[in-house]
Amino acid sequence: MQQKTVTMAATKNVALVAHDNKKQELVDWCKKHQQDLAPHTLFGTGTTGAIIEQETGLPVHKLISGPLGGDQQIGALITEGKIDFLIFFWDPFEPLPHDPDVKALLRIAAVWNIPVACNHSSADVMVTSTLFRGSFERKVPDYERYLKERLAGK
Repeated sequence: MQQKTVTMAATKNVALVAHDNKKQELVDWCKKHQQDLAPHTLFGTGTTGAIIEQETGLPVHKLISGPLGGDQQIGALITEGKIDFLIFFWDPFEPLPHDPDVKALLRIAAVWNIPVACNHSSADVMVTSTLFRGSFERKVPDYERYLKERLAGK
């Protein structure tokens, strides 16, 4: 698929997701990086978003719970260009009934070249990067061109 370059604004849209056994770890991480997160627009799935907002005071656009479709909502926002970073503290030791949704979310993040942090260390590196605080360019699928070529081939 052809790609195009888009410029990420200095203010980012950041998705925050955590499995049950990782929710408190993500909340603690958000407290630690509250000043880094404050200038950005935050999105969270169900309970995770509510807990982060309650415990940090950071405003979070809350979607529905992950197992009920929240992971897919985040994926849809990624495809619409409305999520710039994904911080997803997932539990590699816990089998989940919605595991296909988790894999789909990570796949969509990879397709659309979204930076993803899956644990405390990678999230630390991500949020302290100058790219998190400033604008930068990234390659994304050129969907308009893809659609135009598909329709021309009919």
